Amino acid sequence: MSTRERILTAMAELMRRQGYGVTTVKQVSELAHAPMGSLYHHFPQGKQQIAAEALRAAGAAYIQLLPLLLDPHEDVRAAVPAAFTEAAEQMERAGWINMCPVVTIAGEIADSEPVLREVTAEVIDSWVRECTDYFTRRGLDAPEARRLGFALLSTLEGAFILSRTLRSTEPLRAAGQSLAFRLAGDRV
Repeated sequence: MSTRERILTAMAELMRRQGYGVTTVKQVSELAHAPMGSLYHHFPQGKQQIAAEALRAAGAAYIQLLPLLLDPHEDVRAAVPAAFTEAAEQMERAGWINMCPVVTIAGEIADSEPVLREVTAEVIDSWVRECTDYFTRRGLDAPEARRLGFALLSTLEGAFILSRTLRSTEPLRAAGQSLAFRLAGDRV
C-alpha cells in the first residue's frame, strides 16, 4: 500500500472511530506510519482534503458490499435480513464502533464544514444510484428501485446508530426484518 493510500485509510479509520472534529493530522500521521511531511506532500490543503478523499474512497468501498451481501440470495427478501444480521454481528464483534465513516461525518459536520457536507452528499448520492441500478437489475422499475435504495440506506444507517448507542444487535436485526416485510409485495 502506498503512503498516500495509508494516509487515506488511516483518516477513514479515525473518522469512523471518533469523527472528524477530534481527529488530528498527527493521529493520521501516526496511524499511517507516515511522516507529517508526507501528509502535506500528498494533501497540500491539509486535514479537510485528506478527509474528503478518504470519504470518497470509503464510500466507494462500502457500496461494493451491496452485491456481495445480496447476490448470494436469489430472493432479496431473504438477502436483506441476512445482510442486516451480518452487519449486526460485525458491529458487535468490533466493539460497537461505527461501521462507516460517511454518515458519521455527515451528521457531525452538516452545518459546520460545507465542503465535507458536499462530499458526503456526493457519496450518498452515488450510493442511491448504485442501489437503484442494483434493484433495477433485480426486477424493480427505476422509481421503486430508487425508493428502495433510500429505504435500505436510511434504515441501515439509522439502525447502526441505534445498535451502537444501545450496544445491541436488536435494532439492526429488526430493521432487516422490517425491510424484508416491506419487500414482500415487490418482485425482487
